Amino acid sequence: MTGGPAPVRADRAAVAVVATTAEVLAHPDLHEGLLAPWERQRLAPIRLPGRRDDVLAARLLVRLCAARFTGRPPHESAPAQFCAECGRDGHGRPYLPDHPGAGVSLSHADGLVAAAVGPGAVGIDVEPSTRRPGPLSVLSRLLPEDELREAAARPDPGAALLRLWVRREAVLKAGQEGLRLLEWTDHRRAAVVTVASTAPVTTFSAARPGGGGA
Repeated sequence: MTGGPAPVRADRAAVAVVATTAEVLAHPDLHEGLLAPWERQRLAPIRLPGRRDDVLAARLLVRLCAARFTGRPPHESAPAQFCAECGRDGHGRPYLPDHPGAGVSLSHADGLVAAAVGPGAVGIDVEPSTRRPGPLSVLSRLLPEDELREAAARPDPGAALLRLWVRREAVLKAGQEGLRLLEWTDHRRAAVVTVASTAPVTTFSAARPGGGGA
């Protein structure tokens, strides 16, 4: 039997997971010892305990998501990162070294974390459902004008603008337009989530190891 990278089937579904930071840090298969030295170096300068926990949880959750996608355990599902602009490792777009073609994305915000892995481009973003982006003068430089006008005209413009913001962040992380979008509000965790993917997306829960959908 020969080793080497495992090709990713294009007809596979992407997988995504959303959790609280506390859920991830309490997961029996996830712990800081799974992090690579370069990831620990990235954590070292973070002085705010809550933010450090969020970053740690996001890096652990992406391993759980990669494990679900590849069928390998979390300790064998470490992502890497590469910056195409400077040509250096340790930052930039995440990827799975042993699965060429697989897309990887992660997100964290104020006690919430999310991750997605798919057979092609994928991006995920999560925000607390109580957050309100703004002001409009800033958003108008970042979001499509027609979508911004439509969101601002909704009965609850703050919630609509937040969903638009999360959607745009997911698309930017995926790196291309015209992708499938899966959007939902996780009421249990008070989170707004969007996944942008070339493939259909299935979700699962980080709170129940080996459990079913979220």
